[in-house]
Amino acid sequence: MELSDLFITPVYLAIVYLIAYGVRPSVTNIYTKKYFIPALTVKIIGAIALGILYHTLYGGDTNNYYRHAGIVYHAFGDSFAAGWELVTTSGDVTPAIRKYTDQLTWFGHGSNEYFVVRVAAVFALLSFNTYTVIAVLFATITFSGMWVMYVTFVKLRPQAYEELAIAVFFLPSVFFWGSGLLKDSLCLGALGWLFYAFYRGAIEQKNMPRCLLVGVGAVGVIFAMKIYILLAFMPPALLWVFNENSGKIRNTAVRWLSKPLFLGVGLIVALYAFTQLAAADDRFNVEKIGAQSKLTSDYLQQVSQTEQGSGYNIGVQDGTIGSMVKLAPQAMVVALFRPFLWEARNPTMALSALEATYFLILTLRILWRVGLLKTLSAIGRVPALTLCFVFSLIFAISVGISSGNFGTLVRYKIPLMPFYLSGLYILQSIVLPAKAQTQRQVAGISSRMARG
Repeated sequence: MELSDLFITPVYLAIVYLIAYGVRPSVTNIYTKKYFIPALTVKIIGAIALGILYHTLYGGDTNNYYRHAGIVYHAFGDSFAAGWELVTTSGDVTPAIRKYTDQLTWFGHGSNEYFVVRVAAVFALLSFNTYTVIAVLFATITFSGMWVMYVTFVKLRPQAYEELAIAVFFLPSVFFWGSGLLKDSLCLGALGWLFYAFYRGAIEQKNMPRCLLVGVGAVGVIFAMKIYILLAFMPPALLWVFNENSGKIRNTAVRWLSKPLFLGVGLIVALYAFTQLAAADDRFNVEKIGAQSKLTSDYLQQVSQTEQGSGYNIGVQDGTIGSMVKLAPQAMVVALFRPFLWEARNPTMALSALEATYFLILTLRILWRVGLLKTLSAIGRVPALTLCFVFSLIFAISVGISSGNFGTLVRYKIPLMPFYLSGLYILQSIVLPAKAQTQRQVAGISSRMARG
């Protein structure tokens, strides 16, 4: 950050808020309107706070993204054609850009990080290469995806619109780690748009061509950076679409027969896509994915030794699929409910521990008051709940096994957090009022019998 940030950023903030106030009437209603500006504000605060923290204490990713974007920005200054080629190139090095690519560590085929550099470079060009403005623009485009995620959840369960705002916008880890100049921000925003596209296009069946374009674009963004998010999200999303639409099939026999047929076709498509992916990238070869997870976990645990005890150990991983399955229950617990309060070693871990504690308390409260069987029945009966919890658990297993470090886990797990907490709030709004109504009916019957 430089002195110029103090002078340029307020101008861009004013523009962002003018646009936000102009757009708000068309994307909100009487219930959601009050959350629009506060939600945008916390995203912007999170992006700026992240930049300050990284520039003053941590160093690391966001600084490297900014440095790489600056190289592309200066390439635009030397030659617009060279700068544009750096933004749009497929990875080939031509004489026109060689002197710049030699400075770009992340440039090349298969670089997930370079996609962030492309986006940051465009924002740098629009903002005179001002870090804070770039971060604010990242927060703004991420907010757009988070807003349509919230609107979708509210349509699914309008009775819980207040709680859903907390789940989507106001979790500290989500608006801090998911707002600034990082891969996590773009992936989180794209996931929100993908969720919206599924609901609007495949379930409501409105604006289907536009939803298809939005969905394909969101898939492309996530695919370019963190494809494992897609691998965790797509199967439960397809199941969600089927469950929502199966109710339209009036014949019970046809409905029951179509479900395994749909799932079978979906499984074949998923296996084909996964096979093609494995052929292109060894990281997703099913025979090597366990070993790759072990390498990642071992590396992050080595890193954690220098980070004030932020590592965790859920068991021995030998690089096989079998060991991953064995560790799955512990991985779910660590991703959803840890670090525990006594495991926090620094302020960011303390925030994560408070969130995890809240997740644990709310989960146990619902299970205690409703019962395990009725809770599972509600999750299986309500398609949106099936999506939220299946996606969250799949994702929790993947990041819980591969991280081994609370410092990285808090960033890796933010895509699941809005879905898991939204699922809890929707579940709570369904099962607890129903139970209270049943208790009142029983009490009324008992009272009448006593009087009789």
